[in-house]
Amino acid sequence: MARSTFVYVTYIRTSQERLWSALTTDTEFMKQYWFGTQCISQWKAGSPWKMLWPDGTVADTGEIVESDPPRRLVIRWEHQAKPEIRGEGPSLCTIELEPVEGVVKLSITHTIERDPSKFIEAVSGGWPKILSNLKSLLENGAAVLTAPYPTDPGPG
Repeated sequence: MARSTFVYVTYIRTSQERLWSALTTDTEFMKQYWFGTQCISQWKAGSPWKMLWPDGTVADTGEIVESDPPRRLVIRWEHQAKPEIRGEGPSLCTIELEPVEGVVKLSITHTIERDPSKFIEAVSGGWPKILSNLKSLLENGAAVLTAPYPTDPGPG
């Protein structure tokens, strides 16, 4: 089967532990870089996972496939809000954090067994905005983009 993939790599001046927390358990911090969106889970393999837009809409659901804090997180991720994207089925999001020369290399790989994919098209627009905000917030204390995140899929 054909596969669509989105990959994003950035380097952030922070610790692996702080970045892991920002990506997972620190929901108030998450809302600052993800335009009010939050992800809720126990962050352990087998745990359910869901993403809520600021208005409380369940945007995405899934399951934690793998969790190795503060190094690697794999989420089975399925969009719920828009039927034309929900019909594409689950995707897999792999998040890797690696210390490199005093900073952390953050790599996100999002794949789905469908080509072309409206979901991957959506996350290709969303992840760069979200991760630019995350990097700026961790390094400088302020998000770069402050406009409300549009209610479209992924990764938000």
